[in-house]
Amino acid sequence: MAINSKNKVPEFSIEQEQNEFAASTEREKIKGSKNLNVPPLRFPEFTDEWTKSTIGDCFELYSGNTPSRLDKKNFSGEINWITSGELKEHYIGETKEHISEEVVKENNLKLIPVGTFVIAIYGLEAEGVRGTGSITMQKSTISQACMAFTPTSMITNEFLYSWYKKHGNAIGIKYAQGTKQQNLCYEIIEKFKIQYPSLKEQEKLNHFISLLDERIATQSRIIDKLQSLIKGIIQRLVHDGLEKETWHKVMLSEILSERNELNIEYYPVHSVSVSVGIVNQVEYLGRSFAAKDTAHYNVVKYGDIVYTKSPTGNQPFGIIRQSQCQNSVAVSPLYGVYKPDSFEIGNILHYYFLNPLNTNNYLFPLIQKGAKNTINITNRRFLENSIPLPISNDEILSVSKALSSLNTKIVLENNTLYTLLKQKRYLLNMLFI
Repeated sequence: MAINSKNKVPEFSIEQEQNEFAASTEREKIKGSKNLNVPPLRFPEFTDEWTKSTIGDCFELYSGNTPSRLDKKNFSGEINWITSGELKEHYIGETKEHISEEVVKENNLKLIPVGTFVIAIYGLEAEGVRGTGSITMQKSTISQACMAFTPTSMITNEFLYSWYKKHGNAIGIKYAQGTKQQNLCYEIIEKFKIQYPSLKEQEKLNHFISLLDERIATQSRIIDKLQSLIKGIIQRLVHDGLEKETWHKVMLSEILSERNELNIEYYPVHSVSVSVGIVNQVEYLGRSFAAKDTAHYNVVKYGDIVYTKSPTGNQPFGIIRQSQCQNSVAVSPLYGVYKPDSFEIGNILHYYFLNPLNTNNYLFPLIQKGAKNTINITNRRFLENSIPLPISNDEILSVSKALSSLNTKIVLENNTLYTLLKQKRYLLNMLFI
């Protein structure tokens, strides 16, 4: 089911579709042997086996190009130019950057039509990039970090979207190549095997998954608005506090101390996520990236501030977050771990650094770029800049409490989103081969 740019409410609700599906699968019992080429669950009106093929036999593949950024005019047109970082939701409409028809011709770029499925093929080692893909809602061009699929047989791009959502993460882990940057290429992608049903069954599956994705997208927008609200509140508090002189600049070395505690108790290994914070690698990323022996890893306790130097998205100097994990955990020895003077001070730091602009402005004077653009900053050096904080302890407590109340709402909404995503993963595993 296509969703237009005005995000109209679907004709049927996701609840109705789920009830229909639950009732049908309750009646459905797959007949025949285990060798039948069909998924575990199906709508009851479909019984034929699925067809086996390869991506190369069923789709025309195309990867784009990036016009030179030395000439700013190259990005002053009206034609969508899709980058891999924008392939987050089921559908992609307006893009952040645009190019002109002249630039399209000069760079031998191809205009891909509405309804084209596009995936990210570069940087698959980064969080949230593996398995990402979207269907275009406007005519677009793509960067070289993307791959577009045009059907040449009886598979719709909507069906391919769901198939890739099921297999994309595993594909990225198993088949992406490269040392520092993990990429997929045409020669690898075209050989992937795919199995698909009749167009009528595809249509029903597509409609069902689209409704679920629309609910997920709505939930994501709720969370984004709450996060934007927190960022806006902290910026207003800082502005008004400095203007009224109830806030002052404080060196981080005055309110943070390096923990320097090794993981001799072998606590579970965690990572730092931009959106979620301190997260368990296995639970959040699907696998562990830790060394075999993690005794030299750093311990993180509840309320600690963690700094990872890994660049991501619009935070090229790394991420700063407070640990909300009730129990002690471990992080890579490349991370800096700091104990704040109080949980509330660490809490304000956490929300202050949620804004990428604040993080970049704080870290930029401290960073030294090494060979190959590596980030050189010691754990001690990290503390050698200042941030604004309330002068009085009472205001520190009240600000932390207010921000935490909003964050509690975000946690609840994130739990709902997690449930929806978990439900979708289950349905993809059961409905697709």
